[in-house]
Amino acid sequence: MKKITSFTVDHRYITEGIYISRVDGAVTTYDLRTRKPNCGDYMDHSTMHTFEHLFATFVRNSDIADDVLYFGPMGCQTGFYLLVQNADNDTVRKTVINVLKKIVNHEGEVFGASEIECGNYKSLDLDSAKHEAARYLESLEHDNNNFEYPKGE
Repeated sequence: MKKITSFTVDHRYITEGIYISRVDGAVTTYDLRTRKPNCGDYMDHSTMHTFEHLFATFVRNSDIADDVLYFGPMGCQTGFYLLVQNADNDTVRKTVINVLKKIVNHEGEVFGASEIECGNYKSLDLDSAKHEAARYLESLEHDNNNFEYPKGE
């Protein structure tokens, strides 16, 4: 059976950053890696869930809103996927940074935090999502990977 693309990347060398996971025609899948894989430091459900609510809302209200196809968490709890059509990498990077700043500075209710809007609305934690956004934002300030996964030995 053919492996899916994300399983062909050597996760031992991935660090926090923004990577291009794959390109399918006009659609680019970005790997927004907020944590180093397989190090025992994973996002808990409430953090990941709240981050998803905030990031998805802010990015779908950004300059690239019309091109965002999907934003969601990785099952391994170390990041998120962002699918964008007609993507410009520099614009996507700037947008991700701007969205993270908005999350860090967000006051008030979490978007979609009701029984009507969410299937698990009680599992949200704004402070932990803001902390996650701040951690990731700091790592992106030192990120110069040019969207490419690191090569193994």
